[in-house]
Amino acid sequence: MRGRGWEMCGSSGDIGSRVVRLRYGTAEAQCGELYLPDGRYAPVVCLLHGGYWRMPHGRDQMEPMARDLVRRGYAVWNLGYRRVGEVQPAWPACLEDVNCGVDRLADTDFGLDLDRVVLVGHSAGGHLALSCAASWPARRVRLLAAIGLAPVTDLLSSSADTALKAAIDALLADSAEAASPLQRLPIGLHQTLIHSLIDDGVPVAMSQSYAQRAYRAGDELELVELPGAGHMDFLDPDSAAYAALCQALRLYLHG
Repeated sequence: MRGRGWEMCGSSGDIGSRVVRLRYGTAEAQCGELYLPDGRYAPVVCLLHGGYWRMPHGRDQMEPMARDLVRRGYAVWNLGYRRVGEVQPAWPACLEDVNCGVDRLADTDFGLDLDRVVLVGHSAGGHLALSCAASWPARRVRLLAAIGLAPVTDLLSSSADTALKAAIDALLADSAEAASPLQRLPIGLHQTLIHSLIDDGVPVAMSQSYAQRAYRAGDELELVELPGAGHMDFLDPDSAAYAALCQALRLYLHG
């Protein structure tokens, strides 16, 4: 079934018909689940998964977050994108997918509040959230903020460990500078970075350096440093890291 540029791929999840799978392109990964709360004109949280931009890591990582956020009254767009192994080069294809997927929310008729949309990305998804915010033109969807959860902000950083550097090399076929949110400041959009001081996946030094440069460039940004969270704790709705995300969302969408 097709409607206004979307291919309806069915429903999923224990919320039944309130979760609709929608396609925005022809590739298998160009798809996502839109979680719809009761009522109309709910603000939208767009989730971008991590996993080093690589297969098989996908949007299923974000399902527990999506189910919790929709119960809190948000519409949630759990967005997939093409990764290393699906398209070559993966950059900038993955960013083009995110831009297209977010913008095409305007083609739905689910009563979303498209003047209140926040991007939330974890790890590599945080890199894409900030990159999307940096490249967002005057489109049909209004982005209020980008939230990075232990985000990869600098693809040139010497502080990246061996595994992260290998993932960056696999992502890029040309210049890392154009792919780094750090090199694209100022973004001109509200940002929140939430990062653990003991993160063993993406070093907190990345967020600290990014925040300092963003302040100097004139961006409005909050850096939340967590004392004891793990890199994957953000995906657990019962964690303190996830609670920090919910607080940031309340400030942007209800403050």
